[in-house]
Amino acid sequence: MSVRIALDAMSGDYGIPVVVPAALQILNEYKHLHLILVGDATTLKHALGSQPAHLHQRLSIHHTTEVVAMDESPSHALRNKKNSSMRVAINLVKEQQADACVSAGNTGALMATARYVLKTLPGIDRPAIITAMPTMREHPTHMLDLGANVDSTAEHLFQFAVMGSVLTSAVENIENPTVGLLNVGQEKIKGNERVKQTSKLLTDSPIINYVGFIEGDDIFKGTVDVVVCDGFLGNVALKSSEGTAKLISFYLKKSLKQSLWSRTLGLLTLPILKNFSHKIDHRRYNGASLLGLRGIVIKSHGGADTIGFSYAIREAIMEVEKNVPARISHQLAQLLTT
Repeated sequence: MSVRIALDAMSGDYGIPVVVPAALQILNEYKHLHLILVGDATTLKHALGSQPAHLHQRLSIHHTTEVVAMDESPSHALRNKKNSSMRVAINLVKEQQADACVSAGNTGALMATARYVLKTLPGIDRPAIITAMPTMREHPTHMLDLGANVDSTAEHLFQFAVMGSVLTSAVENIENPTVGLLNVGQEKIKGNERVKQTSKLLTDSPIINYVGFIEGDDIFKGTVDVVVCDGFLGNVALKSSEGTAKLISFYLKKSLKQSLWSRTLGLLTLPILKNFSHKIDHRRYNGASLLGLRGIVIKSHGGADTIGFSYAIREAIMEVEKNVPARISHQLAQLLTT
């Protein structure tokens, strides 16, 4: 199966210097992949340099020079940046010239543009942002929404649960993923009315494997396969986890440099430390999906390096191969007939 991914090469904190090396790395790994680099053709050709023929044949450039700034308002980008690398990459998905697009650009502008261009799937009111979170188990937990919707109704949260369950089932090969609703406690009496209403909808659903309320520490314990919350809670939890990982890494490195003994100990335990660092490396979990659209759009962290951006491309490839939007549509159709 051939996969075509459009890369917004101009957006994010670093743009082309990160996107091009990541693209070349991924092309070497996936022989069935074709990448479309969207951005300034002259700069892209210079960054690509001389590439082997087998890579050159699977690379194309779609020229544009306009960029959506990281601090630009979504409405301004939507109205005035119709030729931006972000908009063009999404248009390629709509026109079926690409199976998915990846962008490290402004999250609000990306969501607004993708929703306007691609539209939402039937039965979905609002798209949601979902990503994998590291856990104590062998496979990660998928969590949504991570910031697209700070105010969500019970029905919206129910839709997030359906979409999150479908994606997790597809990418983790779990037949019936467990779903938990993030709350301030596990008891049924805890939480606000919206959370309680959502819990009832999920409990009554015949197609969602709902296990009840979960708390913040359950995210990383891996208590459930899918964590559902509104975008306000989800974004705070995501950024807090990134900060915690950096804090642990900071103090670990600092402790290992304090004395000759600690430096020696660091050398002796280097394989263990490398494995630990790999497990919690946030770059491995880069690549959040904008679920609920009639096309696949992956959001990379704006400050992602080459390794991080390559993982975002991998997420796009996986979702194309698993045909995630079609699976969500099928699940929603099942809901209407039950």
